[in-house]
Parts: sequence; C-alpha cells; structure tokens
Amino acid sequence: MKISDLGNLEQLFLSLDTDPGKGLSGKRRQELLAKHGANKLDTESNKSALLMLLSQFGDIMVLILLAATLVSAFLGEFHDALTILIIIILNAILGFAQEYKAERSLEALQNLTAPNARVLCNGEITQVPAESLVPGDIVFLRAGDKVPADIRIFDSISLEVEESPLTGETVPVAKSEKGEDSQVMAYMGCLVTRGRSSGIVVATGMKTKMGQIAGMMQHAQTDPTPLQMRLNRLGRVLVTVCVLISVFVAVAGMLRGEAIYKMFMAGVSLAVAAIPEGLPAVVTLCLAIGLQRMLRRKAIVRKLPAVETLGCATVICSDKTGTLTQNQMTVDKVYLAGEQLSVTGKGYAPVGEVLGLNRVRGEAREIYAEISALCNNSHLQGDKQRGYTIIGDPTDGALLVLARKFGVSRGFLSTKYEAVEEFPFDSSKKMMSTVVRHAARGHYLVLAKGAPDVILSRCSTYFTQRGVAPLGPATVAEIKQVNEKWANQAYRVIALAYKASAACPRQREQADTDLVFVGFAALDDPPRPEVASAVLACLRGGIRPVMITGDHKATALAIARRINLPYSQDSVITGAEIEALSDKALLRRVDRLSVCARVYPEHKMRLVRALKQRGHVVAMTGDGVNDAPAVKEANIGIAMGVTGTEVTKEAASLVLADDNFATIVAAVEEGRIIYDNIRKFIRFLLSCNAGEICTMFFAMLLGFPLPLRAIQILWVNLVTDGLPALALGMEPGSPGIMKRPPRPVDEGILARGMGAGILFTGLSIGVLTLMVFAIGLARGLTLEHARTMALSTLICVQLIYSLACRADDSGRAAPLSANMWFVGAIIFSFALLGLAVYNPVLQKVFDTVALCPSDWLLIGGASVIPLILGRMRRLLLPSR
Repeated sequence: MKISDLGNLEQLFLSLDTDPGKGLSGKRRQELLAKHGANKLDTESNKSALLMLLSQFGDIMVLILLAATLVSAFLGEFHDALTILIIIILNAILGFAQEYKAERSLEALQNLTAPNARVLCNGEITQVPAESLVPGDIVFLRAGDKVPADIRIFDSISLEVEESPLTGETVPVAKSEKGEDSQVMAYMGCLVTRGRSSGIVVATGMKTKMGQIAGMMQHAQTDPTPLQMRLNRLGRVLVTVCVLISVFVAVAGMLRGEAIYKMFMAGVSLAVAAIPEGLPAVVTLCLAIGLQRMLRRKAIVRKLPAVETLGCATVICSDKTGTLTQNQMTVDKVYLAGEQLSVTGKGYAPVGEVLGLNRVRGEAREIYAEISALCNNSHLQGDKQRGYTIIGDPTDGALLVLARKFGVSRGFLSTKYEAVEEFPFDSSKKMMSTVVRHAARGHYLVLAKGAPDVILSRCSTYFTQRGVAPLGPATVAEIKQVNEKWANQAYRVIALAYKASAACPRQREQADTDLVFVGFAALDDPPRPEVASAVLACLRGGIRPVMITGDHKATALAIARRINLPYSQDSVITGAEIEALSDKALLRRVDRLSVCARVYPEHKMRLVRALKQRGHVVAMTGDGVNDAPAVKEANIGIAMGVTGTEVTKEAASLVLADDNFATIVAAVEEGRIIYDNIRKFIRFLLSCNAGEICTMFFAMLLGFPLPLRAIQILWVNLVTDGLPALALGMEPGSPGIMKRPPRPVDEGILARGMGAGILFTGLSIGVLTLMVFAIGLARGLTLEHARTMALSTLICVQLIYSLACRADDSGRAAPLSANMWFVGAIIFSFALLGLAVYNPVLQKVFDTVALCPSDWLLIGGASVIPLILGRMRRLLLPSR
C-alpha cells in the first residue's frame, strides 16, 4: 500500500475511520477483524488428519505385514489375514492419535508465542495479541519491539528500524512522520532498534509487505532433534539385526521340515514384533506431553532440542530484576536536596505521600516530580474502583506513581510541556533522557534518569536547600554514601537530573552533559517467595545459579543473601572487572562466579563463551535487544515472556511466561523427566523385543516346535508394547530427580549400562518363556496348550517387568498412584490376555485354550523371576 495513494494524515485517519486521540472502539475492532481476518501470515496448511492416518501405513515393516496379510488370504488362511489386518489398523489408529496429539500440542505452543501489541482502544492504552490488529488501530512502538503490522508513523522520537527481514540490510533505518513511503512506514516483522513512535495500522496479514513475501515462500521442514536422530540411528541398527535373525529363524524352520507358509509368517511377524516401529511416534508423544507439562509450569519451549539440553544444564545465568525478584517496583525512599525522605503507599495505586516533603524548597520538589513523570515511557491504567496497572517498564511505573504522590500527573504536565526529543535507555549508557519545551516560556529542559554513578559523572551542580550549588568531590562522596547505604539494603537506586537550555539539544552528547543533580529514588523489588527454594534445588542438583544484574554490586549481594545464593569475595565480579580481565584470566575465574553486578550485554556474551569453554552447559536469560546475542550463544537461551522483546524471544529456545527463576528450575526438572521417560520406554520396549527374539531363536536352535504362532506374536506386540509403553512416557518423575548431577551432554541413549541390562532382561524373558513352554510339553499337554502357556508367560513377564522400568537408575520410582494411566494400561493389558485365553471367539483366532490354576501358578512364578534377577543384578552392579 502506498501512503501517497491515501493522501495526507488527516485523510488517512478519515479513510480508516480512526480518531488519533482515542483509537478504534472495541466494537469497531471486532467488525474490522471479521472483515479483514486475523493479522497473521498464511503458511502451507498443516498435514490433514486423513494424511496423518494414511502415513501410518507407509512404514516399511507395516508394508511387509500387509504383504503377509495378502499371502495369508491367498493361501486360504482368512482368520490369520483378518486378525493381522485388525492389528495393523489398531496400530495405525494408535500412531495417528500420538501424531495428532503432538501436532496439536505444538500448534498450541506456537500460538502462545505470538507477540502482543500496545494499542489505543476507547482512549486507553492496552495490550492485545498482534493477531487481533486491524487497519485503523493506533499502535505504540518502542525499542526492542517487533513491528506487528504495516504501520504509518505519525508521531516519533528518534525512531530507527532494522529492516533486514525485508532488505537483508542490518543497518537501522531512521523513520519519521514526514518523507517518502519508506521513511514514514514501519513494516511487519522488522525490529525497532531505537526510539519510540505512534502509528496507524494500514495493512495486516497477507496484505502487508511481509505477507507478499510469505506468499512466495515454501513452508520449511522441521529438522529432527539430536535425540530423534540418535534414536533413528538406533532403530536402523535394530532393524538390520532383527531382520537377519528373523530370516535365520525362518530358514532354520524350513530346513527342519516346517511348512514354508508357517515359517514365512513366523519370520515376518517376528521381525515386526521385534523392531520398535513405534519408537519415533512414542518419542514424539513423550516430547509433546513434556511440552504440555512445561507449559502448565509457565515454560514455553520454542525449539525442541532445548528439551533434551535442559537435562544437561550445569549453570543457569539469571537476570535479577523480574526473574529472581517480583519486578513490582515501589519507591520507598527519596533523597532530595540533602534530605532522606520516606514514601508511604505500596503497589501501583497512586495514593500515599512523601513524608517530610515540606522541608524541601518548592523548586526542587517540582523538578523532581517532573523528571519522574516525563522522563518515562510507562502508563498508569485504571481507577480506584477497578485498581491500577502499569503498562510499560516497572521502574518507570514506580516513578510515575511517585510523581502522583508528589501531587503531579502526566496529564497536567502535558499542558505545560511539549515532548521534543528522547534519548532512550541504553544498556551501555545506563541512562535515559527526554527533552521537553516549556509551552509558555519557550525554553527547553533536559530531564534525565539512570544509574547513580553514570548520572553523577555527568553533573556539575546539584540542588541544595538554598538552591543550585557546585558539585564538588566532598559532596559527591556524601551523595555516594547514601547510594551505597540504600544499595546495601537491597534497594535499586535511580538518580534524577536535569538542565535548562535555550536551544534544543538534538544529540545525546549535547543533552547529557553539565546536568544538575536532583536526587535519588530508592526502589524496592522483593525476591519472589519461591526463588530461595528453587536456588536450593539447583545447588542440590549440581547446577550453579549465577545472578547477573545491571544493578549496583551492593544491591545484588543484598538480594543474594535474601535468596540464599552462596557467594564469597572471589565469586562476585562487576562489569568493569570483567573488562579488565583477559580471556584467559576470565576463564580461570568463571567457574567460581555466582554474582555479576553492573554487567552490560557484551559482558554476558563473554561469560557465556567462557563457561562453555570450561565444559559447562549454560542457560542464559535475557529480555532486551542487546541480550539476544548472549541468549543465542548459550546452550539454552531463555527469554522473558512478559518483559522480553520479540527479538530476544526469537533467539531463545525457552520463553518464560511468568519471567520467574523458579520456572527455569521447573523446566530443567521437566527436561530431566522427559529424557528419563524416553529411556524408560526404550528400556522396556527393547527388553521385550529382545525377549521375543530369544524365545523364537532358542526354540529353533534346540529343535522345539515354534513356541508362538505368528498371530500370537503380533498380539503380544500390541498388548505389551502399546499401552504400557505409552504410559511410561507419562511418568511424573522419580523422587530425587533434582538431587542428582546433570547428565553429560554427549551421553548415548543406552548409556549407564542400559544396553547390557536390556540384553540381560531379554535373555531372561526368552529363557523363562521357553522353559514354561518346554514344561508344558513335558507334562504331555497339547501343542496349543503349551503355546497358550508360553504366550501368557511372555505377556505376564513383560507386564510385571514394566513395573521395574518405572524406576530410575538408582532404583527409585514415584508412587504407583502418581501415574494412573500406567495402572490402567496394566489392568487393561491383563484383561486382554484373559479374553485371548478364555473367550471362545478369540480362542479360535489365536489358537489358545483355557488355562487351569496350576498353569497360572507356574506362569506367575516364572513372571516374577526377572524382577528378582534384576534386583540382584542392581545390587551387584549398581549401574544398569
């Protein structure tokens, strides 16, 4: 859309039926949303449910089984053909349900990561999902935002936008309300790198410039996670081994005189039963369940490999404000004209007062309140009846509330001053300044706030009870003592300053020099109540928490004491000290660090790289644009979902919906649980498959008749490898999972003796099943009776063995009542076994006979032997 086609701004507002002072009404927004549709880019449609179902029949082993079904029907074995076909369909339905659930789960997570936008609606600024934007909406942008739609700018201060998603150029482009189309437009998907602005939405969704590009792009495929690739390699090895064994069994049987058809079916069914064809689907389901559990604990996973990496984390580098603390800033103390004053009233309600304010001369009070209100990008929303909320930065919000307690509102000041220029907060400058023009007198004021040491370094004078006086070294030392005192009490101290100017300073260097120091605001941001226990959980689990903050060192240490974060003189460092250290010196010290104060984003990058070089798996939090490189560099990048910028969220693997450190620890715990559950499932599945292979293989070697018919093996595969295996993926986690050290990041899926344990258990299952079969034959029972005993033994052994698979490497497991899905799966599987043995119809299908109590006594005794052997092996060889 060309702005020139719509004429000037007045015509644009008129054509879109928008009031620039009030925005659209809620009703009008709903009408336009219905007309224009959601503000999102169309992608290739997701795989339909029908295609998901059909894809379940594309596996090579399923195709072999279908071929076997056709051979059975051709040879007149219609019962076998029909039963195999039913089992194929049941497996397909199970796989479809798994894939469909995983697909819907991931879609839900993707929707949750959609950005929000600040919109003027009915005269109030509110946050809405970016997808709900419509042409005509008045939108507010600030540094760090991703532009949510194509927006025509009509009011801006120092606005710069990086348009690399459209042009490939990373150099920010200056924007303003006048000029060519490219100068007055901010396009969807681009990043605001500097300044702020107001604008009107002129295009949404596929009508935006980004939408035109999206229409020409193909949907990118999602790469498998490292875990999935390792499992795929494992699956290929197992396929090769199992097919070779199956061929051997089939050929050996034919050489012994067995019917070719029976041995063909035995070989095919053995291969299908032995190969874990459901492994990728169950792994996907485990991941989906884990992602949902993380979501319930306020952690949104954006990149699946993070789930695997979370369980390996050894260091968590966390911001202080809003993550370790509540991010609910309240000004408790004021330092003004040499007076230390107390402030009453908590929270964001603009009620309360500044005690002792009458002792301060009026000019100082006035300028202090004006800096608090005007050098500020937050908005106070609500009223006494509904309560108040802050839209914007919590520190700005606290200062805005403080201005109200001084008796000054922004609405009143807007009639007195006109905003002219803004130099936004810069993490490297550690300050923000605003230039305003006095409407009546015509002179300009520079209003500044920031870190005390930075502001003081730019001041040449200060306010006293008698007026403005030169700022000498002795006074600076006295003021710094106040700052140090409050910082030691865990206050975040903000310094305020100003200067008057006849001309408007257009450059930051001109504005932020020769200032008048006005005073301090001491803000309290108490720790989150759950953080202390989360820090303790990290320390017990071999994870080192590292606090990283831009605040004063004393403030950081005060918070560290309140959250029980251990530190020593050698474990505390400042940004200045990091700069002074060489890379080698930092590498020697980084293992001991626990508190990093006055840190800039570039310091975060050095810390991450040093920790990684020391072999750590690093989780790093961030919220600002400048944090994105360090977040991306970390093994696990974590973005703040509430205060984080969209560019940081895109660089992150994990987004915290509540910006809470305890949520990071919860996500690490869930990552460990997911990996454990995948190992439990693999241990169970491969042990059972190995047991089936051993049963048939040893029977062939010893010259026994086949202990199981092909259809019975398929039934075992469905009953034993289906529901219990899925239920293992829903385990809540073993007790003490956060008390063990992180696993090595390069650990194999069958590590810690699990491969040997699988072979041992498979051998035990095979020997016991064949032993019961041989006893049945020795007692003179019919072949059908002995096979029924072998079938029942195989199923019972595997189902009882699944109980052992719930335990972790140390043998600990959650109470059975914690996973009722597992209890239900076991009961249902035993019920299906009973039906196969005693139901007359299924007896004909599976060639089984009813068993007597003595048979069950033998079967039951044999079924518990693997548990006993496993326990003995665990005692003798602690690692499985």
